Amino acid sequence: MEISKTYSPQEIEKKWYEHWEKKGYFRPQGDGKPFTVLIPPPNVTGILHMGHVLNNTLQDVVVRYHRMKGEPTLWLPGVDHAGIATQNVVEKQLAKAGISRHDIGREALVDKIWQWKQEKGGIIIDQLKLLGASCDWSRQRFTMDEMLSRAVKEVFVSLYEAGLIYKGKYIINWCPRCVTALANDEVEHSDEEGKLWYIRYPYAEGKGHVTIATTRPETMLGDVAVAVNPADPRYQNLIGKKLILPLTHRQIPVIADAYVEREFGTGCVKVTPAHDPNDFDIGKRHDLEQLLIMDEHGRMNEAAGAEFAGMDRYACREKILELLEAQGLLEKTESHMHAVGHCYRCDTVIEPYLSDQWFVKMQPLARQAIEVVETGDIRFQPERWTKVYMHWMNNIRDWCISRQIWWGHRIPAYYCESCGHMVVAKEQPTQCPQCGGQNLYQDEDVLDTWFSSWLWPFSTMGWPDETDDLKRFLPTNVLITAPEIIYLWVARMIMSTLYFKQMIPFDTVLLHGTVRDEMGRKMSKSLGNSPDPIDIIESVGADALRFSMIFNTPKGADVIYSDAILEGGRNFANKIWNAYRFIMMNIEKIKALPAEDELELELADRWIISRLNEVAAEVRDHYENLRLNDAAQCIFQFLWDEFCSWYIELSKDRLKEDAPQAGKLTAKYVLLDVMQAGMRLLHPIMPFISEEIWQSIKAWFPMPEEALIIAQFPIPDADKIDLKIKDDMQLMQASITAIRNLRKQLNLPPAKMVKVVVRTAEKAQDQLFDSYAGYINRLANVAEISSGQNVQKPKPAVSAVVRNLEIFIPLAGLIDPEVEKARLNKQLDKLNQELAGITRKLSNPNFINHAKAEVVAKEKEKHTEVKTKVDLITSQIQDL
Repeated sequence: MEISKTYSPQEIEKKWYEHWEKKGYFRPQGDGKPFTVLIPPPNVTGILHMGHVLNNTLQDVVVRYHRMKGEPTLWLPGVDHAGIATQNVVEKQLAKAGISRHDIGREALVDKIWQWKQEKGGIIIDQLKLLGASCDWSRQRFTMDEMLSRAVKEVFVSLYEAGLIYKGKYIINWCPRCVTALANDEVEHSDEEGKLWYIRYPYAEGKGHVTIATTRPETMLGDVAVAVNPADPRYQNLIGKKLILPLTHRQIPVIADAYVEREFGTGCVKVTPAHDPNDFDIGKRHDLEQLLIMDEHGRMNEAAGAEFAGMDRYACREKILELLEAQGLLEKTESHMHAVGHCYRCDTVIEPYLSDQWFVKMQPLARQAIEVVETGDIRFQPERWTKVYMHWMNNIRDWCISRQIWWGHRIPAYYCESCGHMVVAKEQPTQCPQCGGQNLYQDEDVLDTWFSSWLWPFSTMGWPDETDDLKRFLPTNVLITAPEIIYLWVARMIMSTLYFKQMIPFDTVLLHGTVRDEMGRKMSKSLGNSPDPIDIIESVGADALRFSMIFNTPKGADVIYSDAILEGGRNFANKIWNAYRFIMMNIEKIKALPAEDELELELADRWIISRLNEVAAEVRDHYENLRLNDAAQCIFQFLWDEFCSWYIELSKDRLKEDAPQAGKLTAKYVLLDVMQAGMRLLHPIMPFISEEIWQSIKAWFPMPEEALIIAQFPIPDADKIDLKIKDDMQLMQASITAIRNLRKQLNLPPAKMVKVVVRTAEKAQDQLFDSYAGYINRLANVAEISSGQNVQKPKPAVSAVVRNLEIFIPLAGLIDPEVEKARLNKQLDKLNQELAGITRKLSNPNFINHAKAEVVAKEKEKHTEVKTKVDLITSQIQDL
């Protein structure tokens, strides 16, 4: 057989992915209860990053495992239209040509975005295919598809008619850069050091002033009152009095409101209802004017006063502070740590802003979504995320769903030009039901991107029609996603599916960790610490990348990525390939294949078969319980440490040309059987190399399935698990390891053959060493072995204890004991000097009390290490 000396993943991965797709293996096969996973749809603007690699590899491992169990398995893929992000990309392209969206108009911009989507929007899907994602691409969805758009309209109209969607003027989070509203969950907060400015507001009558503290002095131009706590004795006499608002000469009242915290600042709070959510509520309670002093770009408007109109909000801040200082009204400035909200998309500091927006009432939808988690119908893994979910759901706020951009699902609300009446409908009405007018125009705003995403479990399956897919695949099974979208997406999907389908969308939510660099920082383009996964795939292959990520990511924990962990995946792929190559190059010379009942099994055969069945049970349990890194580690340990390092090594003598035929045939059968079963265990994590090897084995070892991707996952056979065989083999392994360590102590070259004497403790051990002395001869380079319960310890000799037996290597004729003693004594003297120095240092109170804790710990560690070496060499000298 011609098998490449080195594993070349690129050619193999491309070949098998194309084969799987062509054969339709990614589609649900057969009848029975299906297993369904919904992909968290990546943004259409997306390019594969390490977070995508982790998320989609986890999903693919689960999907491939369930497919191999024979379940009709569906991994339903799709892409999100990503309203703000996608419009930003196209607007930046236009800006390079000196064109704005307003120059070309709404329709032309939307056309250009669709054109961009056709040209560039499929990049991340192609990249997911390179990673090995086995999605059913025939069902691929896009959140702006006609089918999903129809579902969006249906939901909006239904919720509006039920009184759960409403329009109103409220304070919302506003991004001046993206020029749109943001939901609370789209604002990323960070603690930042700012300033707290103390400003004097003079009395309108008489001398004196009150002092207010603010972090946003530019908003004072929109103040309409100063509030104090009604129980604060300092300001009882001021309630109802008037103050002069600095720089504007407007008079504003002092009002009493229990919201005011007496301990914050001076206990007097400026009230700006149009620019602060809490002030908005105070204003509602006291019927105060809502004075909007900024425009949508964060610039001051005419209401701010002629002196400030047109200024950027931060330039205005500096100007105000300068004027207040000049007028003696800036009392003092303090440093102040506070949470600052940033736009999740462009990182601009958001502005609380008063505007007309659309909202969903969330509390009525949240009740049942809380119940299904309380009852265990939906489980979060790890369990700690349940508390996070419940806290948010129990404190849920209404969801602002309107966005002031052009790309997205336009809100299905229509206004009569004649009488202003508003109609909410799935299709544009031909006339106004109020006045009969025929000129109606649609609301300019679009829906939040998440408004289409929260319908993902059922809109992707054809709802509102009652399709076969809905009946068969909903509820789905497991959702695998990142915890940062537990509110934005996971919770909302639970609410919408319960409301519109009266069922849960999935029963398990696995929340994985974040991919971080070696410094613990989240990987991001801005930090420049995120490698390109496609470069990695081109370099070492998708299998190596997938294995490295899974192997190093405990369930729900963050993964620290480095080139070192990638090396582990590449080395494992090479180890598997070399084992496969050795097997195939040796078995082709052995004609025929025995039936299973014709095998002449010896200890190593029975042991590896027993271990295979034990491992199959363990791995199956790990996959079932989503402990995927435990599965990876279990497979790695079995294939590398047990199959390659022990069984293959022990099989080599039986594969030689002059070896007995029965032994050759048995070794051939067991090697092929364990290798093909190992590839079944490994396939969910490393699909490409496992398919390549399994298909090659299939030509020599007949199996009923046509491809590994749809082959049966190993079912453990309890009858083949033999704990006595396992124990016997472990004793042989421990004995071989002990002899190897003794050889190392003696600095013997690998080719140097030695004699070994084993003093056993029981008859069963005598039989074991009599029968399988050849294992020790081969793997420990032993020329002669004698064993028994009454054998004498040879002198001089070095020895080791394994369980209750003793192993000796006679030194006569092997080394000169006197020369060896002299060498060891010289080494011992040097170590004793080093040990004395460390001991003196650790006995010195000055060192213990003044050195850094980590330095002291390092010295103690060194003391233990050197003392162990001293004891070992002393023991070796005594043996000599």
